[in-house]
Amino acid sequence: MESKPANAEELFQKLKDYAELRFDLLRLKAINKLSGFLSSFISIFIIVIIFSAIVICITVAVALLIGSWLGKVYWGFFIIAAIYLIIGLVLYSKRGKLIKSKVSDKLIKELMD
Repeated sequence: MESKPANAEELFQKLKDYAELRFDLLRLKAINKLSGFLSSFISIFIIVIIFSAIVICITVAVALLIGSWLGKVYWGFFIIAAIYLIIGLVLYSKRGKLIKSKVSDKLIKELMD
């Protein structure tokens, strides 16, 4: 008779240990996914900042060059601003295909792998 309660207690203890291990496994998997996502995000963010600085320098140089060709420096900046405005409008009109789908696909892929 004593073996049945001891077995029930032992079974309950094993079930409790199993639940704790499963919880720890899920927590570690979540930490792994989050750290992978954050490292990807931070590296992309740093690349975007560096690329933006390069684009700003090139933009200023091209604007000054165009301005010197036209005789007034501010005309070069107006022309470059118009080019960026056109690019911005095209990107805005195509944002669903170009940006949203790619970002959501990347996010889903990163979180599911």
